[in-house]
Amino acid sequence: MSSAQTPAPPPETEIQPPGVPGMNGLMTLAVGVVILAALYIGQDVFLPVVLAILLAFVLAPFVDLMRRWHLGRVPAVIIAVLFTLSVIGALGTVIGFQVVGLATDLPRYQTTIKEKVGSLREGTIGRLPSLVREFNSAVKEAPKETPEPPPSAAGVPANPAPPAPEPGPLPVEVHEREPTPLEIARSIATPLLHPLATTGIVFVVLIFILLQREDLRDRMIRLFGSTDLHRTTAAMDDAARRLSRYFLTQLALNASFGVFIGIGLWLIGVPSPALWGAFTALLRFVPYIGSFIAAAFPVMLAAAVDPGWSMALMTLALFVITEPLMGHVVEPLVYGQSTGLSPFAVVISAIFWTWLWGPVGLLIATPLTLCLVVLGRHVERLEFLDVLLGDRPALTPAENLYQRMLAGDPDEALESAELLLKERSLTSYYDEVALRGLQLAANDASRGVLTGHQLEQIKNVVQALVHDLGGHDDVEPETDSQEVEPIASPRSEKPDIKEPAIESKPREDAIPDAWAAPGAIMCIAGRGALDDAAADMLAQLLGKHGMGTRTVPHADVSRSTIFRLDVTGVQMVCVCYLEIGGTPAHLRYLLRRLRKQVPNAPIMVGLWPSDDKILQDEALRKTLGADHYVASLRDGVICCLKVATGEGIAAEAAKPALSAEQAPQSTAAVKRLPLPA
Repeated sequence: MSSAQTPAPPPETEIQPPGVPGMNGLMTLAVGVVILAALYIGQDVFLPVVLAILLAFVLAPFVDLMRRWHLGRVPAVIIAVLFTLSVIGALGTVIGFQVVGLATDLPRYQTTIKEKVGSLREGTIGRLPSLVREFNSAVKEAPKETPEPPPSAAGVPANPAPPAPEPGPLPVEVHEREPTPLEIARSIATPLLHPLATTGIVFVVLIFILLQREDLRDRMIRLFGSTDLHRTTAAMDDAARRLSRYFLTQLALNASFGVFIGIGLWLIGVPSPALWGAFTALLRFVPYIGSFIAAAFPVMLAAAVDPGWSMALMTLALFVITEPLMGHVVEPLVYGQSTGLSPFAVVISAIFWTWLWGPVGLLIATPLTLCLVVLGRHVERLEFLDVLLGDRPALTPAENLYQRMLAGDPDEALESAELLLKERSLTSYYDEVALRGLQLAANDASRGVLTGHQLEQIKNVVQALVHDLGGHDDVEPETDSQEVEPIASPRSEKPDIKEPAIESKPREDAIPDAWAAPGAIMCIAGRGALDDAAADMLAQLLGKHGMGTRTVPHADVSRSTIFRLDVTGVQMVCVCYLEIGGTPAHLRYLLRRLRKQVPNAPIMVGLWPSDDKILQDEALRKTLGADHYVASLRDGVICCLKVATGEGIAAEAAKPALSAEQAPQSTAAVKRLPLPA
């Protein structure tokens, strides 16, 4: 027997058949089903909590105002809650009296309704059968004569008399006993117990939410997790303030609209105008169709009250005129902001919450969905809510540009670029959109998923885009002082401090003639397939700031061809890399060759991925031998301007690159630029 041991078989790996969802997908589906079932079954628990949260957003500014008046938190919360209870109680009392009065007067309107229905029947509907008969008699033949009945037998009458009816059962009447006072009280109190209990739970939860707002916010951030607690806390506070302002403004506008409708109905003469005004203000929280539903009842009541049609027509005109004015004139002026919800999400959320929680769910559908979108934009684990319900594009501008590169459509890429350039400089667009789109393409090219034809298409689109943007000045565009920003927009959607355009005019006067001559700055492309495009962008931006440039492909600086490189008049060398890839040994050897060709010219290396390890390791940068390292086109242009004008050369050469903590924040700051539709 051989002494060699038989190797143990490798552990069996579970092969998942295609088309079968993974464990994570099944777990997500199971969690979603459990949450949905819990919301449906626990309606009596979750609905008061949700109503309390929405009321907390409305009352938070009022509480903060009283806190600024040096009132304690507890007195401020109690005063706000008591004020809300008094307002709701007063409205409920007025509406109750209006409903009782309307129910009392309804029998008086039955005569008017019968007369109008009779006139409609006689005038239009009643004439239809006669018109149909006249039409039938005109197109059909005359009716045939009916045969006479045969004579009956002798002595037998043709129509014998019916037999005498048999006596039927005696009628029996059943009388219910009179209800006792206890039963009457129970029948009245039972329908009121559930709304009163719900209202009590709402206000109890509301008090605790207002008392512990900051603590609840911190617990939610801790629960869902965050990589940057300080930034997330500041963003959540900002979003909560904007939500409170939006909800309070919406409540004020809807209440004003209800008061205006109530006054208009009172002037027209429609009964119970306060009831219909409150009903209109409430239904206006329902998106798109709320005002139409609210208008139907007063119009029908006006038609029942007035013997003619003038009151109904005036009531209809009141809604038809005031609703567009409020929705398209007053609200845009007051809000000045969009909600951040897509119209499709508004409709779907209204259907979903109505199915889940009934009429109350319909009323709170839009505010509740807006709160969910805010959570999705600030909590990473809930980002899917923003993708599903928000109005922002699912793809970033860089991803959208990459798609258009793959499609080989330079016209759409230019159209998107021109729209984005209306609110940012050319340098900002190249850094935040174009370079990141090229990095996506470079990553796919390094993985081997791009064909040669696709890579050529990407090159052609980028070259056409850079060429078409050659006539665009690198200046900060003039924007409206009242910038439209969605309610659900996070602080990270745009940089906290937006970098202004590069101010070149003061430096252009100080640029020496040697630096303004053609070819003074030699922009050399890296060895990547798309590095030429990055070098073209840098050369174009330098040219817009008064410096002469020349773009050199990587093949011209190889070992076999660099000795033929024309370096006449070269003042500075810039090397551009979209992706350094692997060890930077080839970059070190390239810089050595360039030192031999242009020994007196400073060398700048642009590594556009800001998280590259070369930018993080100062010792590694020293071994490479370049004078300057930059991580953005803007920094590259500023570096060249400083070297050309002699401003802070030593300080710029010793300036450290982006730290490891700064690089991810720089990437996140431009992750979600607004992309025009």
